[in-house]
Amino acid sequence: MQKKRLLGPWRRSFQWAISLLILLLPWGRIDAVGLLRIDIPSLSLHLFGATLRIEELYLFLFFSLALVLFFLLTTLSLGRVWCGWACPQTTLSELAEWAARKLKLKIINSQIQGASGRRFLLQLFFILLALLVASNLLWYFIEPATYFRQLFSGQLHPVAVGTLLIVAAAVYLDLAFLRRIICRDFCPYGRFQTVLIDTSTLSLQLPHSEAPRCIDCGACVRSCPMQIDIRQGYQIECINCGRCLDACRKVMHKRQQAGLIGYYFGNAGKGYRALFKPQSLLLATGFIGLLILLLFSVKMRPEATLKVALSQQVASRRLADGNQASFFNAWINNRTTARAEYSLTAKYQSDGQNLQLKGPSREIVLAGGQNQRVDFVLVTPFTGHESRVRFILSSSDGRQLAESNALITPNQSR
Repeated sequence: MQKKRLLGPWRRSFQWAISLLILLLPWGRIDAVGLLRIDIPSLSLHLFGATLRIEELYLFLFFSLALVLFFLLTTLSLGRVWCGWACPQTTLSELAEWAARKLKLKIINSQIQGASGRRFLLQLFFILLALLVASNLLWYFIEPATYFRQLFSGQLHPVAVGTLLIVAAAVYLDLAFLRRIICRDFCPYGRFQTVLIDTSTLSLQLPHSEAPRCIDCGACVRSCPMQIDIRQGYQIECINCGRCLDACRKVMHKRQQAGLIGYYFGNAGKGYRALFKPQSLLLATGFIGLLILLLFSVKMRPEATLKVALSQQVASRRLADGNQASFFNAWINNRTTARAEYSLTAKYQSDGQNLQLKGPSREIVLAGGQNQRVDFVLVTPFTGHESRVRFILSSSDGRQLAESNALITPNQSR
């Protein structure tokens, strides 16, 4: 007898892998920089060891566009495999159903039925799971260690507390009352998919050629979490989870026959060759191009940036020796992941003459990804007319990393 091959164990393993990735990603660090986190206080994005300041979010745009193209490509080629194999909503629904079965409760038409004591325990499980999901969302904005320290000390920001409670309440209501109803009736992805699928998109099917072998046992219908009948052809509610496929294989295995249901790239009989269609190749080319552009942009971005502006709090003034003192604010951003030391120098743009800086212009030390403001005074000869000055940021080994230009105007007051 041919050994029956079931997809359920593979699908559950994949779901666990995706869930653990989502849970653990905010904890990961590369050279003290988070793998993925939006740091609101510093207006920066931690992306796989790189710190992107708000002025660099065009890189995040490339990343987002690449994800959109990947999403379109995946949907066009594999249909709703995401829904059945990787979507957190599906994983949470299956986890809720698993917990209900462990407590010997029944789920009939999305309603949980059974002893009140067991249902109470299940609700407690839903609350804990909802709090975990809500906390996991906040970890992408607040470093996990900081989140727990502030939570247990009562110092968590009110906005974070409100977000935690709102998200936890929404997830709890989903687990307790909705679950598959979200996928079947409210999820926009299933409706959006109808625009993308064609005759060669991967889908679960019971081919017409196999229909005569069907014994009408109904196992495929009973196993379907979306409560559809695959024997009636493609339906938008199908999430490609493969439960009907496993159910059919189990039944037909007892009759020493192969299962009737399978994954097919449309009904054209092209197999995997159906993937190589103009639409897919165009999307794949765009995705790969954007990915290369993103990697090149990240690789080629400068090690540090410098922005200099005249101070708005202190006006320039004439000194007793006849020179002019201009007060400046500089913002230095270390874009690397390592600690670095910098120095600031200034020159006239016209002739390159070195100018004098007073204040912290030497041995400026920044941690990896740090953005720091430096206040200093530029001393220049009083000329009576406007002059353009070039400020240069250099590394400890003398390499010029960045520069910024500024205009100084004469001030007669002493």
